[in-house]
Amino acid sequence: MGLVKISFSLFCIFCITILPSSLAQDFPQDYVDAHNIARSQVSAVQVGIKPIQWDEELANYATEYANERSNDCQLLHSNGPYGENLAMHSSEMTGIEAVQMWVDEQQFYDYASNTCIEGKMCGHYTQVVWQNTTKVGCAKVRCNNGGTFITCNYDPPGNIIGEWPY
Repeated sequence: MGLVKISFSLFCIFCITILPSSLAQDFPQDYVDAHNIARSQVSAVQVGIKPIQWDEELANYATEYANERSNDCQLLHSNGPYGENLAMHSSEMTGIEAVQMWVDEQQFYDYASNTCIEGKMCGHYTQVVWQNTTKVGCAKVRCNNGGTFITCNYDPPGNIIGEWPY
């Protein structure tokens, strides 16, 4: 019995060590933490932005849509009832990298005018930090072309025309 436990333990350790490091960055908490880091940076300046929470209903919606995109990996929005950020990479991309890519748009957001700098995108960033958004659910698929498609859905949705994110 002791030999079986040792063998099983070694097998478990082996399995953990051969897992790609990217898988360790695609758990629900990884997405939540990446969002909340950006939200905490804003809340340090602007009071009222609370941490976002994982939501299984949103994650299921994201998974269904990501599976639809697995054939082509195209950045087409689902046009569903939620806020949505999409990311695509021609090879491997982690959930944390996708969220960071959206957050990097902060440099293109002008709070005073509540607009993006001309010719630049910033709506992914504003969705990540949208004050009224409380829930997120994300999904990732490897596409048939070898690329990665990641989607995160948000409730309540952000980027409401005429409203500031915070």
